[in-house]
Amino acid sequence: MEDPTRAAGPPADRAAATRGTAPADPGAPPARRVRMGVVGLVQGLHLARWARRVGIDVVAACDTDPAARARAGADLPGVPLGGHWRDLLGAGLDAVLLADDFDTHAAPAAAFLGRGVHVLSETAACADADQGRALVEAARASAATYSFAENYVLHPHVRLLRAAVAAGELGRVSLIEADYLHGMSPGAVRALTGDPAHWRGRIAPTAYCTHALSPILAVTGAMPVEVTAFPVDTADPRGASVMAVRLSTGALALTRNGFLQGESDAHWSRMSVHGTLAAAESVRAAGERAWSVRVRHEAWTRPDGAAHEEERTAPPVLLDGEPVERGQEGTVLVLRGLRDTVLHGAPPPVGVREAVAASLVGVAGARSLAEGSRPVPVPLP
Repeated sequence: MEDPTRAAGPPADRAAATRGTAPADPGAPPARRVRMGVVGLVQGLHLARWARRVGIDVVAACDTDPAARARAGADLPGVPLGGHWRDLLGAGLDAVLLADDFDTHAAPAAAFLGRGVHVLSETAACADADQGRALVEAARASAATYSFAENYVLHPHVRLLRAAVAAGELGRVSLIEADYLHGMSPGAVRALTGDPAHWRGRIAPTAYCTHALSPILAVTGAMPVEVTAFPVDTADPRGASVMAVRLSTGALALTRNGFLQGESDAHWSRMSVHGTLAAAESVRAAGERAWSVRVRHEAWTRPDGAAHEEERTAPPVLLDGEPVERGQEGTVLVLRGLRDTVLHGAPPPVGVREAVAASLVGVAGARSLAEGSRPVPVPLP
């Protein structure tokens, strides 16, 4: 859930997403507002602004960077700002948002779950198999829940694809592809990833794969079994990667991650699904149409014997009676999901098992790259 330049719902919302229709505006604010802490005040501050609008109050926050804490003061007046996530353990929280360094969320997630605090964790759930196993065990042992802040699962085009597959319209999914690509200049990429002390400079080229993998798992309902990863360009092996992922259903998933020209206007996300009865894909277009989906049925599948194509657009998500900007719909639905998990016991839009599975694809992919692109099993807990 991020903007590289630094950017699911309650039961009714999830049912609407399955039908491909937009979740309704909940209307009146909840009777009790959720008390949330925030770890990391860059992306965390962006999410805090949206959280307030869906009935979540930020009552404590922290960041290891004093400058980030100083900048956050204007947005979080009166909120105590600490320097470490442990400062929030005794803050009387209902929930905590983990939005600091990409690969550091597993330990604080387990600690907060152990205190009975609901966790909403951004980006990677874990950095290795041991962390993933410990995180799943912590979530199972806790009275609280673990939610993955994977807004791409609830983007408009992904909701439409999920609805088509759930309805059986495409038949059995055979091949599914997802891109998470940024068409940035070489200088901008170096500025973003060139510091080896920053998390962007230390993670493997396959690591940031959840914006592609999580939608794949959501659309198919499958788990990843095996990964084969390739550098896109051996002259720039860290720039972008392609992963071939065998799914538990037998289908093949292909992901493209990193920095390549030709990014989609749908928040750098594009998907296509080939089923045994039909195919569907994000529309290759600029602007608002990039959030739409094209569905094609071949002539042999139709009673009239004629091929048929149509373009579908998801109805908007409403907040305070107004449509949410398309690129933020997934963020709003994720935060509504956390709110209703805390207040009503609704299951998270993306739970711990799916979060760990998507993250461990990146771990197995890194091993595959290091070992000459050989297939590597995904070490699911």
